[in-house]
Amino acid sequence: MLKIGIFGAGHLGKIHMQQWLEIKEIELVGFYDPDDTNAASAIAQYQVPRFTDVEQLIEAIDAVDIVSTTTAHFEIAKRCLLNGKHVFIEKPLAHTIEEARELVKLVREANVKCQVGHVERYNPAFLALGEQSLQPMFIEAHRLAQFNPRGTDVSVILDLMIHEIDIVLHLVKSPVRRISASGVAVLSETADIANARIEFDNGCVANLTSSRISLKKMRKLRLFQRDAYIGVDFLDKKTEIIRMKESGVPNGMLDFPIEMGNGEKRIISVQMPEVAPSNAIRMELAEFVDAVVNDKPVRVSVYDGFQAMDVAHQILKKMSMHNELHNV
Repeated sequence: MLKIGIFGAGHLGKIHMQQWLEIKEIELVGFYDPDDTNAASAIAQYQVPRFTDVEQLIEAIDAVDIVSTTTAHFEIAKRCLLNGKHVFIEKPLAHTIEEARELVKLVREANVKCQVGHVERYNPAFLALGEQSLQPMFIEAHRLAQFNPRGTDVSVILDLMIHEIDIVLHLVKSPVRRISASGVAVLSETADIANARIEFDNGCVANLTSSRISLKKMRKLRLFQRDAYIGVDFLDKKTEIIRMKESGVPNGMLDFPIEMGNGEKRIISVQMPEVAPSNAIRMELAEFVDAVVNDKPVRVSVYDGFQAMDVAHQILKKMSMHNELHNV
């Protein structure tokens, strides 16, 4: 049975703790958190042992779940990797791009499994796309959240937009050509609202907007490609696919004919794929266990996490240059 240890018992750490306890194939050995309040709360809720010595916890486990503050990711992951432990690490992969690059190297040298917690890859609305042929040429994404002081130690780019960055890089199989961005710090010391435009070598353009000072929540992704529009609502767990058919007859209640300007008739086909209820966090943790136990590839690799961070930091740099140019 795979022995798991958790680093971090804050808000997300407790959620992970709860999900680990639902996975039968593992033994949750214990957790480490230097904050006594966090630790006491976790023990009271889940009766999981607390370790006060980092090395003791690392020695007692086969794999680690790092849900600490972003600034602590690198040092914890490095210690675990040098001890040959498998690593699940929450997004973003690290605090700096240099740390992220080093982790990629350490994972390769340790020859262990490392998965990055980009949980939207497991969102049931995204999974509902299944084997759909996705070749987007324009992407629009909005991730809006209400203000919460938790997480404001990093820019909205690394806090929220990185979800969309990972999804976009996963969908667009082409190198990034150009990035432009702007953002404003409104309530915190780092940007709270930002927009980024990512252009790819294959001509695809992604327009991403993230805000943590909105009055309402929104997490929507819209993909436009030849003869198709695909919409994914990560928040309400809904997916729609609208395709243009060259000819034929309407097939189903959601299909309808249209007449083109030249008199040609086509069919607009509207599909609403079934979104199967699932717990995305439990699914990603269980899949990580399966990858370790059965030597399978992880869905979100350390290199995926590095690429998302690399683009995120390019966006931060472009945003800083834009603000300096306009004296924001």
